[in-house]
Amino acid sequence: MANDKLQVLNALDVAKTQWYHFTAIIIAGMGFFTDAYDLFCISLVTKLLGRIYYHKEGAANPGDLPSNVKAAVNGVAFCGTLTGQLFFGWLGDKMGRKRVYGMTLILMVICSVASGLSLGHDPKAVMVTLCFFRFWLGFGIGGDYPLSATIMSEYANKKTRGAFIAAVFAMQGFGILAGGMVAIIVSAAFKAKYPAPTYEMDANGSTVPEADYVWRIILMFGALPALLTYYWRMKMPETARYTALVAKNAKQAAADMSKVLQVDLEAEQEKLEPNKGSDFGLFTREFLLRHGLHLLGTTSTWFLLDIAFYSQNLFQKDIFSAIGWIPKAKTMNALEEVHKIARAQTLIALCSTVPGYWFTVALIDKMGRFKIQLMGFFFMTVFMFALAIPYHHWTLPDNRIGFVIMYSLTFFFANFGPNATTFVVPAEIFPARLRSTCHGISAASGKAGAMVGAFGFLLE
Repeated sequence: MANDKLQVLNALDVAKTQWYHFTAIIIAGMGFFTDAYDLFCISLVTKLLGRIYYHKEGAANPGDLPSNVKAAVNGVAFCGTLTGQLFFGWLGDKMGRKRVYGMTLILMVICSVASGLSLGHDPKAVMVTLCFFRFWLGFGIGGDYPLSATIMSEYANKKTRGAFIAAVFAMQGFGILAGGMVAIIVSAAFKAKYPAPTYEMDANGSTVPEADYVWRIILMFGALPALLTYYWRMKMPETARYTALVAKNAKQAAADMSKVLQVDLEAEQEKLEPNKGSDFGLFTREFLLRHGLHLLGTTSTWFLLDIAFYSQNLFQKDIFSAIGWIPKAKTMNALEEVHKIARAQTLIALCSTVPGYWFTVALIDKMGRFKIQLMGFFFMTVFMFALAIPYHHWTLPDNRIGFVIMYSLTFFFANFGPNATTFVVPAEIFPARLRSTCHGISAASGKAGAMVGAFGFLLE
């Protein structure tokens, strides 16, 4: 029986949009929600870490993380993510999407909690343990990229596949938004309970001892959505395309999808014979001829995008401080600074980041992947040049709102553009037996770009 005539796969391709599609979006998307929360929440607390662990008596300004420590704290998770994308992407094609996705979620839960429990009051001890656990947190997050995309791609129908995969990725926006909201709530609660003077008024008193709990709570909160997702993910069957095309068990695929689609599918033959001529591996001439350019395209565009996207996201607070949108650190206490940073980043996420994702969801199957990606890159370039060339103009007090609007538009067109399409395309373009691996390679290339952005931003 030819693979393209399998009834179960045809049923998935032509299925009308129904409840199981939305269930798959939520379950796969919550993994991405957690990824974004865990990766970006660190930017909300780095200033606080500097105040707590690098305070200098008599200094004119609050303590700040040294450049090398700041680079490590911000960037180490990306090192883990890159390796996780390669490893779990490969493993997802060997062991199945369901089992490996469960493994990544458990690792994320453990390391989120452990990050918040980083040991010691000595600055070096805390930073070393924090970086250690954030590396392994990133390793687990890395697995979620290829697996979430592949799971949704293999559950979706042909007509709206792009929108469904983009909807999974759009949960990243809600994760970024949730990080800001959690930081706002936690910092506001502690600020009300433990009032403190500004740094100018009392350098030592401006950082209350209880502030050490704030960053830990914010980091540990990321374990909750991952834990909830694990239960629901383990209840879902393996994807039919993996079971039928990779595990070669069409009978099991038909049985699983009969329950999901709530229709009777005729029993397929139990085992499929390999389709000669289409069983080539990753490191073969046949793959190079068929998909070499595809892989080059997905890796290069993701790499270039993430240099800009992650450096902008991780260092928003520094950019806002530079243009004066956030008050100078010495005019605030530690908890107030966390609150203002979180409020600014939440506003950007709410007004530009999140809408950008959902514009892609709405239009990707109408406009197409290529047009959206090209448009996004074009407008990101336009707005970044418009901000960078007349930079002094934007730092003037009367022009700050204009800067924020232009800056927000770079995020809007990143997400209504290449940030979404670079995630969607690798989940569609490669064969099922190599899909998770190739998506992992593409995503790892992106994280290499993120590392360039994270470490390069701090070069002095």
